[in-house]
Amino acid sequence: MLIDMDAYFASIEQKSNPHLLGKPIGVIGSGKRTIITTASYEARAHGVKTGMNIYEAKSACPEIILVVGNNRKYTHTCSELSKIYKKYTPDVEVYSVDEAFLDVTDTEHLFGGAMRIGAEIKSEIKRIFGINATIGISYNKLMAKLVSDLSKPDGLRMLTKEDTAAVLADLPTKELWGIGRHTAEKLKAIGINTCGELGRASSSMLRSCFGIIGERLKAMGQGIYDSSVSAQGLHGAETKSIGHSMTLPGDIWRKVEIEAYLLKLSEMVGARARKHKYMGSVITVTIRYKSFETYTRQKKLKVHTNDSHSIFLTAMEIIKEQRLKEPIRLLGVSLSGLTEDTGQVSLFEASNKRRALLDAVDSINDRYGRATVGWALYALMETGPGVISPAWRPHGIHKGYI
Repeated sequence: MLIDMDAYFASIEQKSNPHLLGKPIGVIGSGKRTIITTASYEARAHGVKTGMNIYEAKSACPEIILVVGNNRKYTHTCSELSKIYKKYTPDVEVYSVDEAFLDVTDTEHLFGGAMRIGAEIKSEIKRIFGINATIGISYNKLMAKLVSDLSKPDGLRMLTKEDTAAVLADLPTKELWGIGRHTAEKLKAIGINTCGELGRASSSMLRSCFGIIGERLKAMGQGIYDSSVSAQGLHGAETKSIGHSMTLPGDIWRKVEIEAYLLKLSEMVGARARKHKYMGSVITVTIRYKSFETYTRQKKLKVHTNDSHSIFLTAMEIIKEQRLKEPIRLLGVSLSGLTEDTGQVSLFEASNKRRALLDAVDSINDRYGRATVGWALYALMETGPGVISPAWRPHGIHKGYI
């Protein structure tokens, strides 16, 4: 089953402040330039959507109440929700701060069936936290996610294998988890608009258009999905990259400002990689211009690293190779090509001293809060409390902010 909290941030803010109950609210970040991270259903009824800027949200709903998000509330609630789930199964994958997969195959008989478990979880969440959850139940994660999306808000529904073909027949491909806008557009270009058509499509045609994932897309169109629920979420062998992005408080173009933000992002990436014992060999930089045009560039290293400064220097090399066309509104840095960090001692004393320094900084920041100790260049940055990452989890490598 997939448990998805309804308008999670907004619901928690409304519950925390009864004055907001029943009113259109939008949860935002604390920076000068921010977006709607979650809108209450009252605001959504007026057309307010996640990702809108404040001007767009107020244009759609002039009476909207903007509330600066409180990340500690959301992460604490997520952790507490996990305790409820584990009453019914040990197989809990916290997929994001407001979603969790549960595999109750081996435990449903103890509680009267999967639908009974879903009803009890919804009831307990409502009683303890005063917020609603939608739960989709099916025979794999893909279909549980789909039926949850189709049942919002405050829904509880089960989809069986026998009913899957009928549900998928006329469903637009973009509604299927894992098929983004770009892939949906490519599918449309070759005459595939629905999941039913995707499931019937020629495997050879899909392979020629999408490469190795063509077969997987066809299987998804048939409701076939082989990824199991992992109690470690996406941590471990499945982790492909570690990254952070940041919408800047204001557009920047000066080299020293770009350096400051890239260094901060590189440190955030490096610290997470070191904490979870990863090293990477590919550095990727994402730039979004003032006009919202976005591009990514990457560079492969000769050796794996999780040294923040090495990540930063490579990111700067990537930037210097580009001719910036206009002021930048968003920057992102990620580390991929991951391998395990075995902690092997270097033959070079300078490298070992460098690692000792990073370990000391990590230790202080872990104990007293992130950015307690930072690089002097950070002084040029204008920052506030971060907005919680959509991929946040209470445990593992995706515990972070953007």
